[in-house]
Amino acid sequence: MVNILTAGTHKATHRLKLASIATMTSLALALTACGNKGEEVSADSADGGSQAATQEIELLNVSYDVARDFYKDYNPMFVEHFQAEHPGVTINIKQSHGGSSKQALSVANGLQADVATMNQGSDIELLEEKGLVDSNWEEVLPDHSVPFTSTIVFLVRKDNPKNIQGWQDLTQPGLEIVLANPKVTGNGRYAFLGAYGYGLHAFNQDEDQTKAYVRDLLKNVKVYENGGRAATTTFVQRNIGDVLVTFENEANLAATKFGKGQVDIVFPEYSIKSESPVAVVKAVTDKKGTTEAATEYLKYLWSEPAQQLAADLYLRPSVQTVLDANSDKLPPVDTFRPNDVFGSWDEIMDTFFSEGGVFDQLAVNDAS
Repeated sequence: MVNILTAGTHKATHRLKLASIATMTSLALALTACGNKGEEVSADSADGGSQAATQEIELLNVSYDVARDFYKDYNPMFVEHFQAEHPGVTINIKQSHGGSSKQALSVANGLQADVATMNQGSDIELLEEKGLVDSNWEEVLPDHSVPFTSTIVFLVRKDNPKNIQGWQDLTQPGLEIVLANPKVTGNGRYAFLGAYGYGLHAFNQDEDQTKAYVRDLLKNVKVYENGGRAATTTFVQRNIGDVLVTFENEANLAATKFGKGQVDIVFPEYSIKSESPVAVVKAVTDKKGTTEAATEYLKYLWSEPAQQLAADLYLRPSVQTVLDANSDKLPPVDTFRPNDVFGSWDEIMDTFFSEGGVFDQLAVNDAS
């Protein structure tokens, strides 16, 4: 509040004060208006020049559990690329990780993700059904919007004391298996479907023999964990189990970092191909005004630096030239696509993982 002390006295001084207050008020209003647009406004510098306004963008990537290592390195790589392409724009990437299907449900229930980077198509399809992702999401990016893949392998104790060579050895009496829970995680679903697909392959499509084999395998599960990384922690750090059935990239990270010198990797001759689809959550980005930035974030996954980063972390790049250049660390494995063997993800989820489905019928033990 401005107090006029003596009316009619020092009128010239009073007019000067009022003019000064008006000028300051106008400047404050101008700065407030700019601030409401999400821009940082700097005052003139001492030499009379003005600093450029900076736009700020924030993206949330909701992703699956074991992708944290990739995106931890990818995000700063993308930020550097994006800001070089867009001078004056500051972009910040936030991450959320957990079991893939739990993450998809969180987005479906309101978590404001700009992008979803999952490890099975059904999780993106759920968001499509909810109207959060465009129906043509598979066509927006190369390779059906799958920037890299993986496969299921076995992580065993050093020198492989149980002599596990392939899927058939996972039914041996007394063996203890650690597995991510197929009811709630993509990691666990791929492991289960890998075992089932192996059974069909080994027993000439005989469903009865396949189910008997998978039932025997599940009897050996010591722990069903709530995520792929949690399963790795249980096996490597808590030293539970004889074998961890998990993604190739997760097994390699455990062998080279978390459990270096304590574990070995066994590659089965025949296994499942896991695909990691990505999509812009348009219902969120259109409201936030981040659709363009979110799309660029996903497109850059197909760049040579990002594809090489994937290979460095033992993910199989979708760009063939990069995959070929890394064949020493990513040996060829005969794999099958779950959709080619079991149908669409809707059919897979209904047949195998719904309440009372094939998994529930075969998982007779109560491991937890």
